[in-house]
Amino acid sequence: MTRPLVVVGGGSWGTALAIHAARVGGPVRLWVHDPLLAGAIREGRVNLPYLPGHRLPEGVGVDTDLRRSVAGAGMLLLAVPSHHLREVVRSLTPHLDPDVDVVIGTKGIETETLLRMSEVVHEESGVPARRLAVLSGPSFAAEVAAGHPTAIVVAATDAGAGDRMQRALSHSNLRLYRNPDVIGVEIGGALKNVVAIAAGILEGLGYGANTAAALLTRGLHEMTRLAVALGGQRETLAGLAGMGDLVLTCGGQLSRNRQVGVALGRGEPLDLILAQMKMVAEGVRTSAAAVALAQRAGVEMPIAERVAAVLFRGLPPRDAIADLLARELKDETPL
Repeated sequence: MTRPLVVVGGGSWGTALAIHAARVGGPVRLWVHDPLLAGAIREGRVNLPYLPGHRLPEGVGVDTDLRRSVAGAGMLLLAVPSHHLREVVRSLTPHLDPDVDVVIGTKGIETETLLRMSEVVHEESGVPARRLAVLSGPSFAAEVAAGHPTAIVVAATDAGAGDRMQRALSHSNLRLYRNPDVIGVEIGGALKNVVAIAAGILEGLGYGANTAAALLTRGLHEMTRLAVALGGQRETLAGLAGMGDLVLTCGGQLSRNRQVGVALGRGEPLDLILAQMKMVAEGVRTSAAAVALAQRAGVEMPIAERVAAVLFRGLPPRDAIADLLARELKDETPL
């Protein structure tokens, strides 16, 4: 019998991945932290708080017992919020088979350590590169669950792992491309959420297409600059995990990070915005971590710096825009 594919995380992305995995075929399990939510999904086959309108196939098992969920798994898809990833991986590692493939669908930078998600997983689990990959790219959960054609990236430093996981997860509407640049893919996936908050702020302030185009272009420049400084490849940020995800997250109506920015631009306080959100907007935490990581790498990131200042230091959004426009004039292209 085929070993099960296990999705760890019962939010919108984890639920969408479980729905997609069921289309691929073979046994699928979904681990959900909240017992009440798990019970509701088992009974109604719909994750109403996180992914309403999308039915979970009957063959997908739903469990709250982490040890039971991951036991005997052939592949693990991690889809928990970045600030919970280390704790969850630490808890599940003793129960993993040594040859399990681990795919990380979480995007972000750990605030305390400034580690990328693959570094957190490797540090806690010891899973070798030949078994580890990162999933990223333009992919709203609801559209993946609905079966809309979607193209994303699976990044692995080991070519065999990338090929194996690409073949295991590509099916029907979801097409995966391989990329050996794990650093570039992870930095793109994390920082596009920060730029999306900025894009939302601009919309909330009432600015138009000129301003949005400038932001996306310069935001991509910042993302690329940091990725290259950390050892990533410039070409990666021009692809699905960089520009593709940036366009989606900054312009798509389903973007949680963009929604946070819109509310900020309209003058709403951050604590109230977050209190009203059921799902996590990763860009909020990532903004401060990205600025700290950039400072450590000696990289200038003025957009990320202003976003973090708006979020955590009370800088008025209009003042943040004025600060950016008042910066020293310079050439466009040098990184």
